[in-house]
Amino acid sequence: MTTIYHITTERQWHDAKRQGQYEAAFFRSEGFIHCSDANQVVRVANHLFRNMQGLILLHIETELLHPRLVYENLEGGSELFPHVYGPINLDAIARISSFEPGPDGTFDHSVGIEFA
Repeated sequence: MTTIYHITTERQWHDAKRQGQYEAAFFRSEGFIHCSDANQVVRVANHLFRNMQGLILLHIETELLHPRLVYENLEGGSELFPHVYGPINLDAIARISSFEPGPDGTFDHSVGIEFA
């Protein structure tokens, strides 16, 4: 199975469990949920979530997703990122792990992700 990752807050995850599906904060305005491959997630975390606490990492199995998954770059670059076009069904989330920055506020590959 192929795994993609999404960084979120503990609060958003608790809301998702109550609602029966996961919807990212900007899903309604953007129309999709931003995700990353294993080799992208640390870079994304350091760019968008530096020094933030209370984060978790959703490990999403792509074969179990009900909504459409598209690899694309909407910012004009050449690197493709996985985007999920709909709320994520909870049974596609294989694992949830704590995703906290190190003492310097940054993330590294040893935090939250298992690389194959």
